Amino acid sequence: MFDLENFITECDERIGKTNNHKAVIDTLSKAVEDPSGIFNRLGEPTKGGIQKLYQSDKFSILNVIWTPNMTIMPHNHNMWAAIGVYSGREDNIFWRRLDNKEHGKIEAAGAKSLERFDTVPLGSDIIHSVINPTNKFTCALHVYGGDFFDTPKSEWEPETLVESEYKVEHSHKIFDEANKRAKITSK
Repeated sequence: MFDLENFITECDERIGKTNNHKAVIDTLSKAVEDPSGIFNRLGEPTKGGIQKLYQSDKFSILNVIWTPNMTIMPHNHNMWAAIGVYSGREDNIFWRRLDNKEHGKIEAAGAKSLERFDTVPLGSDIIHSVINPTNKFTCALHVYGGDFFDTPKSEWEPETLVESEYKVEHSHKIFDEANKRAKITSK
């Protein structure tokens, strides 16, 4: 069964030795191989959202529940990340900054679909957007190489692709709107 305290300890030890986006992939891969253990510990999802599991200056762990048919705007983390999907599927579009053609704008540069049991390391300069293309929740553990909530980040407006300051409150609003569209209410 998924033991959150052991997961935190193992991530801490690995990050202490190699503080980069590949440090925790083995630990994360092992964790997402047991979705029922994660559900037993964290509960079955009833709505989409971002659940903080651990936060420090050194690293953060989030449980991200993507609402059915949800999309979140392009954004960066300004720190390395490791993502492990334990239920459903998420499609990532990767973006790159334009070379000073238009300040702050980006263009699509690739894509990767993550399914149950998949993990991916993301470097600190990665910009991505996420789509849950399914009619059910997609659940993923995210490990970040720093304090996710206290590190300045950027987001890009989906239609114009113009950069602005990332605000966690904006992400929460997107999740709330996706939950409403899916007719999911708070319990």
